[in-house]
Amino acid sequence: MVIMENLCEVFESSEAINIYKEGVKTSYSVGEKEYIDILSCWNKMIENSREMPAFGVSLNHYTLAEMKNGLWVEFEFDGKIEVNGMDFEKLLIDVRKEHSGFNLIRYNSRSGYDGRCYYLDLVDKNMAVLYDILQKI
Repeated sequence: MVIMENLCEVFESSEAINIYKEGVKTSYSVGEKEYIDILSCWNKMIENSREMPAFGVSLNHYTLAEMKNGLWVEFEFDGKIEVNGMDFEKLLIDVRKEHSGFNLIRYNSRSGYDGRCYYLDLVDKNMAVLYDILQKI
């Protein structure tokens, strides 16, 4: 398990980025143009963001049902990572243009999407650019 102190730094170590559009999954691996474009946009979006306490917890069955609608991005890692005492293998985000903050839903092979989340406040930004890029891919 890799232990990191800063949540915003973990994305650079992702092995794949999964996009869910209305429940249809598309994956991009490290080195692919789409992966590079998404990660670049993501990093600009979260620059100067603030990690805050999450508003709630994720329930696996509810999250899986919600992923069938809308636009989601998921960062997949090669093994477990721990940040702030919570571990994960993937981080899932519901992408909505107007959101200026969002939960990062942790996934573990032992419990799925059940458990506490992280929360990022984008500080005077929103997800519009990321949303547009993901819709075009």
